[in-house]
Amino acid sequence: MKIVCIGGGPAGLYFALLMKKADPGHDITVVERNRPYDTFGWGVVFSDQTLGNLQAADAPTAQAILDAFNHWDDIEIHIRGRTVRSGGHGFCGIGRKRLLNILQARCEALGVKLQFETEVESDEQFADADLIIASDGLNSRIRNRYAHVFQPDIDLRRCRFVWLGTHKLFDAFTFAFEETEFGWFQAHAYRFDADTSTFIVETPEEVWRAAGLDRMDKEEAIAFCETLFSKYLDGHRLMSNAAHLRGSAQWIRFPRVVCRTWVHHNGRAPVVLMGDAAHTAHFSIGSGTKLALEDAIELARCIGQRRGDLMGALQDYESVRSVEVLRIQNAARNSTEWFENVRRYVHLPPEQFAYSLLTRSQRISHENLRLRDRGYVERYEDWLAERSGVRRAPHAQPVPPMFTPYRVRGLQLKNRVVVSPMAQYSAVDGIPGDYHLVHLGARAMGGAGLVFAEMTCVSPDARITPHCPGLWNDAQQQAWQRIVDYVHVHTDAKIALQLGHAGPKGSTNAPWEGEGADRPLPQGNWPLISASAVPYLEDGPVPRAMTREDMDRVKADFVAATRRAAAAGFDWLELHCAHGYLLSAFISPLTNRRDDEYGGPLENRLRYPLEVFRAMREAWPGHLPMSVRISAHDWVEGGTTPDDAVEIARAFKAAGADMIDCSSGQVSVRQQPVYGRMYQTPFADRIRNEAGIPTIAVGAISEADHVNSIIAAGRADLCAIARPHLANPAWTLMEAARIGYTDLEWPRPYRAAKTQLERNLEREKAAAAQVAGLSPLQQANLALGV
Repeated sequence: MKIVCIGGGPAGLYFALLMKKADPGHDITVVERNRPYDTFGWGVVFSDQTLGNLQAADAPTAQAILDAFNHWDDIEIHIRGRTVRSGGHGFCGIGRKRLLNILQARCEALGVKLQFETEVESDEQFADADLIIASDGLNSRIRNRYAHVFQPDIDLRRCRFVWLGTHKLFDAFTFAFEETEFGWFQAHAYRFDADTSTFIVETPEEVWRAAGLDRMDKEEAIAFCETLFSKYLDGHRLMSNAAHLRGSAQWIRFPRVVCRTWVHHNGRAPVVLMGDAAHTAHFSIGSGTKLALEDAIELARCIGQRRGDLMGALQDYESVRSVEVLRIQNAARNSTEWFENVRRYVHLPPEQFAYSLLTRSQRISHENLRLRDRGYVERYEDWLAERSGVRRAPHAQPVPPMFTPYRVRGLQLKNRVVVSPMAQYSAVDGIPGDYHLVHLGARAMGGAGLVFAEMTCVSPDARITPHCPGLWNDAQQQAWQRIVDYVHVHTDAKIALQLGHAGPKGSTNAPWEGEGADRPLPQGNWPLISASAVPYLEDGPVPRAMTREDMDRVKADFVAATRRAAAAGFDWLELHCAHGYLLSAFISPLTNRRDDEYGGPLENRLRYPLEVFRAMREAWPGHLPMSVRISAHDWVEGGTTPDDAVEIARAFKAAGADMIDCSSGQVSVRQQPVYGRMYQTPFADRIRNEAGIPTIAVGAISEADHVNSIIAAGRADLCAIARPHLANPAWTLMEAARIGYTDLEWPRPYRAAKTQLERNLEREKAAAAQVAGLSPLQQANLALGV
């Protein structure tokens, strides 16, 4: 083929050399606008894993890069006069110019033509090419030419940063945070050659402007940064190599680029995006160059596999890489948002601030961090446990964060694991029966610190379905007391009740009945009430907008159920204000269309839910906690946002709430959630650290590693686990065994199972250790039975 790579950055050069190596008959040209030694960055960072990928793709290039690398394992974090250091991270730094020179030399050795100082305005300049690679960077002209096909989504992030260098040699990847009268600044610094380090300074746009950096010339701004970070520079100067930029233009906002498609046929040849032209990942996770090189590796592999079917190969490339890039971009988004919101975390103790930074992207978890630096993690676990009142005995294991106790008001939970409230639709006339005794009793014996009963309705017309439990009469109270007594007598777990009213989502089938969930009953429907006459389903029954009389009646129902819950002996009470049910319908602007004092701005929409909560708090024992479940994001334009959620949490905190249970969605059928592991945890994180109220994280939390990471980083105080507890009532005990925490006390009937499980896990670890000692080829053969 005749191949043209537009853009001589890492992506274009590496693809060119890989294709030429695969088939010397290819006619390959790399066209670059700059001179061979021009570059506007300082150093780039690779992980050890990326080096392994390069070694497999082209050993000579990998060796040349490796010979030029500066390798380090440690990350050092400076905050409020304290320094926290963690090892085992396996980074390599190399000058961007040196990297390009290595790739250029390898291209020339293989016979790739390099054409410098050539501007490319259009792919039409290469009418005889069989394949055109648009590797022309962040501001790709080729991508812009075919924007209607590639459909780029470019999001300018809210921090300003400047890419500088210094001759101060850092022996660890260094993060330094400094507070000024204008706000917080942070530096990212790392060594990349024998005498130079990269030094990136970053701050939110509003802080940058308040400091006057938008009005300073280049030299003034650099001097400002030198003074601010002088304690880390040891007298060394900061330098810029962006001679083409003037004044504040050297400070840029990071553009996150996502393209809907990466391949377009221009009528003569396919045009393929690669590297920053196709996607970007924030510099704080150091993956931009990694992604570019791995794009090149995958495209060369796909073409090699699909000989004679170029379009099929390009489709394979887009399919494989778009998924991997999305995974990295999600991690990069988490990291970006952490640095954009440093002010949210600086109140944390330095130890926890550092842990939060290390795990910010969610790519590094608690157990992954332990693999990197066991000593650091165990010291941190001891520090965290001591803050919870637990001091490790000699020869005892460190206590994982999820197994530290938690105290709120007069109640102490033995650990941070919560069995989430999950609708079972198995009550008769609102009375919980043997099913609920077994369901909740088994999960209380399974090791969790707190077990929630499902949403329990305060009146017959508050039910979602005819099979929902209630607490409006003596028979129901007695049935609940039987379950509460069982939990208290036979386990050391605590038990919570969640009270709610279905509102516009009531009078429906159980999910497995009739037309399914959310559909009206075929007969026997009861009238629905809501904040406004807005149905949940477009073709569903329209609720009646509540009158003041309705509000008083429903509030009285909540108070009466609260008193019954206390009499039944529940340890904890939660008010359900989420998921489109009655109180949620008041809070969300999607469902509240009222024009009285209960509608309009958020303050008014909160008025009635707060009235109900205050009345319940007054009726509930003062020494016992109350939480509120909210939908922190409606996932619909015009609905409740995470910004609103912080204000909602502040309002309930002022009303006496002890904790916010942070769910999202289910308010509108038009919702478009962004799912993923721990996908709702950022809401708990933000509410906890901005509103200053403890939170429960919930949603796609399925491993001990998730819980430990969330609790240790201060993203939430408790973690509610739903579906895993349905599959395994003893999820907490099993996860303790799986992570090797054997000091946990198991219920007497389960102890034989614990012993057998620990033996099995030891065998699995031994087998894994044997496999880990094999080469990748030997591991592959073993998997195939060879």
